[in-house]
Amino acid sequence: MKFRYAPLALVAALALSLTAASAQTPTADAKALHIVIPFTVGGAQDAIGRYLGNKLATRLGVPVIIDNKAGAGGVIAADAVAKSLPDGNTLLLATGGAISIAPHLNPKLPYDVKRDFTAVAMLADTPMTLGVRSQSPYTSVADVLRDAKARPGQVTFASTGNGTVSHLTGELFAQTAGVQLLHVPYRGAGPAMTDLLGGQVALVVTSATSIDPMVEGGKARVLASFTSGRMPTLRGAPTMNEAAGIKGLEVPVWVGLLAPSKTPAAQVEKLSAEILAICNMPETRAHFRAVGAVPTCGGSKELAKVVTDDLQRWSKVIRQGNIKAE
Repeated sequence: MKFRYAPLALVAALALSLTAASAQTPTADAKALHIVIPFTVGGAQDAIGRYLGNKLATRLGVPVIIDNKAGAGGVIAADAVAKSLPDGNTLLLATGGAISIAPHLNPKLPYDVKRDFTAVAMLADTPMTLGVRSQSPYTSVADVLRDAKARPGQVTFASTGNGTVSHLTGELFAQTAGVQLLHVPYRGAGPAMTDLLGGQVALVVTSATSIDPMVEGGKARVLASFTSGRMPTLRGAPTMNEAAGIKGLEVPVWVGLLAPSKTPAAQVEKLSAEILAICNMPETRAHFRAVGAVPTCGGSKELAKVVTDDLQRWSKVIRQGNIKAE
C-alpha cells in the first residue's frame, strides 16, 4: 500500500455547534485547510470532523472549511480529494466504505486507494453491534447460532444497506461462526431499526450509536459488540469473543484522515503531529465518546496498517460470500 508513514439529537447538536470551523482569526496570507466529509451534517463522523476542524483552526491559525460531500457511499468525497491539489490543504475524513470496501465492489472506482492516498492520522472507531428487539426469544449469541444451525438461511439480519460495513460485518459473523443467515438490506439505520422493533427481522447489525438509544429506552438489546473490549454504553453488553468464544470478530469501523498521495512529506508530518496532539486531549476523547465513537488516536503508520488489514478482511468476506454491488 502506498501510504506514506508520518508522525471523527446529541450528535446533531454538537455538529451544528461547530459549523464555524475557524476559531482563530487567520493571518492575511493564510490558505484555508479543507476537510471533506463524505456524510451529511449531523452524524457522528460529521461531528468528529467539525470538532477537529475547530481545533486545527485554533492551533494552525488558518481558516478550516468543512465540506460535506455525501453520496455514493463516500466515493464522491474520496474522488474529490484524490483529484485535489496535493499541497497539504485538503484532507478526507475517511471511513472504510469508500476506502476498504468500495474497491472490491466497484470495478469502475474513479480512484486507486493504494496509489492515490496518503495516510495522515487515525482518529476513532464507531463500533458495530449485533442487536435484537427487547421481546426477542434470543437472549444470547449462542441462541442465535443454535437457531441458525437448525434453520439454515432462515434467520434474518438487517443491515444499513448492501455492501455497507453493517452488511459485511453480519456476513463476517455468519462466515466465522459457520452459519447461514438471510441478509435483509435497508436504506440506512433508521428503517432497519424500525423493522427490527416491529419484528419483521430477527437481528440487526448496526453501529452502537444507532442502537444505544433503543437500548436505553428498553426497546432493544445488544447481544454482543464487534470490539476487543466492552463499550462504556450498551448496558455492559459483552464482546463477540466473550459472548460466543468466537475470535476474529473485532471489526474496527475506523475514522481517519487521508490526503492526496503526492502531498509533501513535511506537510503530512506537520498535520499528523497537530492532529495527534488534538486527538490525545482529554476533552477531545470525551467529545468522541459523546458522539458514540471510541478514540483510537494514531499516526499515519497506524492508519495505513488499519486500512491494509481492512482491505484484506473485506476482500475475503466479499469473495467468500459472493457479494455483488447493487
